[in-house]
This record gives sequence, C-alpha cells and structure tokens, in this order.
Amino acid sequence: MELPPREFVIFAWGAFGLVVGSFLNVVIHRLPLEGESVVRPLRSRCPSCKHELSAWENIPVLSWLVLRGRCKSCRWPIPLRYPLVEVINAALWALAGALAPSLTVVDASGAPSGLWLHLGVGLVHALVLSGLVVASAVDFDRFEIPDEISIGGMVLAPLCSALLPVLHQDTWLARELSEGGGVDRIGAVLGSLVGMAVGGGSLLVIGWIGKKLFRRDAMGLGDVKLLAAGGGFVGPGAALVALFLGSLVASLAGGANLLRFLCLSRARVRARRTHKAFRRSLASARIAGRYLPFGPYLGIGIGIVLLDWKDVLRLLKELAF
Repeated sequence: MELPPREFVIFAWGAFGLVVGSFLNVVIHRLPLEGESVVRPLRSRCPSCKHELSAWENIPVLSWLVLRGRCKSCRWPIPLRYPLVEVINAALWALAGALAPSLTVVDASGAPSGLWLHLGVGLVHALVLSGLVVASAVDFDRFEIPDEISIGGMVLAPLCSALLPVLHQDTWLARELSEGGGVDRIGAVLGSLVGMAVGGGSLLVIGWIGKKLFRRDAMGLGDVKLLAAGGGFVGPGAALVALFLGSLVASLAGGANLLRFLCLSRARVRARRTHKAFRRSLASARIAGRYLPFGPYLGIGIGIVLLDWKDVLRLLKELAF
C-alpha cells in the first residue's frame, strides 16, 4: 500500500484545522454568554443583527475577505479575530500532523500500521491546541477561562493517556511507573494525574505567595485549572517548563504593554500641553498595564511542550550549562 506524501498529509491536517477554526469562532463567541449554546442555533449568525449566514458567507478566511470584513446584512464590522483564529488553528493542526508519529511504519501485509497511532496522537494534540486557542481568545476578551475547556481538559487527560500511553513516552515518571521498556497504561495515567497535581498545585502556591506579598489576588483559578489540564497531557516536568515559558512570554508582553501605555500617556501630555511629571505617567502606565490575562501566555507554554517537549528540554539544558 502506497503512503501519501508527507506534504499532502500536513496539508490535509491544516485544511481540516481551518474548518475547525471556523467552529472555534462560534465557541469563543457563545461559550461565555448566558443562555447561549454552542450547538443551538445550528446556523452561524451575525452577533449584531442575528442574520443567519449562508454557506458561502461561512467559508473560513475567504468569506471574510470577500465581504471585506463586514456583515452582508447590517454591515457590522467583523473583527479581525475571526480569520485570525481560523489561520492560527489551521497552522497548529498542520504542526500537530507534522510532528505526530510517522505513517511509514508498515506491517507484513504492507498496510500502514502507524496510521492509527498517527491519527490518535495527532488528533489529541490538535484538539488540545484548539482548546488553548479558545481559552486564550476568551481570556483576552473577558479575563476568564471557561470551565468547559479547563475542567473538560482535566477529565479528558487521564482518559486519553489510558487510550494512548504513547502520549507520555517522554514523561520520566510514567516510564518509571511502567513495566517493561516502554510506557504502559497505568504509568501513563499516573503520569497524567501527577502532571495535573503539579501543574495546578504550582500555580496555587504562586498565587498564595503573591497574595501574601501584594495583598491582592495574584493568580486566577482559571489559570490554575488550565495548567492542571495541560499538565495532564504533558506530565509534571513539562508542566513546570510550560509555566516557565508562559511566564517568560507574559513578562515580555507585560513590558511591551507597559511601554505602550507609557507612550500613550506621554503623547496625551504633549497634546494637552500640560506638565505632568514622567514619574506620574509611569505610575499610570503601571496601573493600566497591570491588567494582562495570563491564560494566553500559559497556553503558549503548554502548546510548545506538548508538541516538542524533548527539543525544548534540550534547549533549556544548553542554555543552563
């Protein structure tokens, strides 16, 4: 049996991810709203005028371009987030397919015995990445992470680990608790559960310390549950690395956000021709820049270690030594 070219496989994953990304936009919009359902109404509709979209108005990315980013009925400006989510999800699904176990393993009959392993691992990784996209988008919009994503991930992580122990082949604890040379189901499930405990527990400790030091909540429970869910898929060590990477990216974004608000404050001072001190502008910028959601950056860390844990670990060792 002839296997399809690797480029075609990656393209197929990306194309399917593009379609899933269109559905993710529905989830992102409806999930936080009271009384809204992800599945009802079945047809997508304009959030402004409730116009039900036809099939040609719902083609990922292309429809947004053809309609010039506006609703056909009421001309409501469709946010750039919609095509952006679709493109990002397509890229992530293509990446998940590219890094999934190879299809080239064949059995005695010539059939690709690696097919189910490729589909299983690739689909789990792709769905986790899509969940992180939803969590990040909602957190950016509303400073909250839906329980359907975080708690749902905590429920699915040990189940997926039991069905696909290979998900934890790079988890040291899972290997140590398994019999034989590889990772068995018990070892994978235990690695998943410990990963959830370490991921969520580490943020709980950080939040407790931050509250003692700054006398205010330093960590939301949504972030705790998100890292707990991520730890269930990547294991305890990778959960800590994901936290480190997420914190690093969040620090860079926070610094850029602080600089943005500082520039806006100084531009306003010059426009009004006032003499507001630079120190006061900096204090105002620090207050405004403080409100930055952590979930999206935590999602970046989880996504990196989920897809390429061994390369990330090797890079960190090289940087440390």
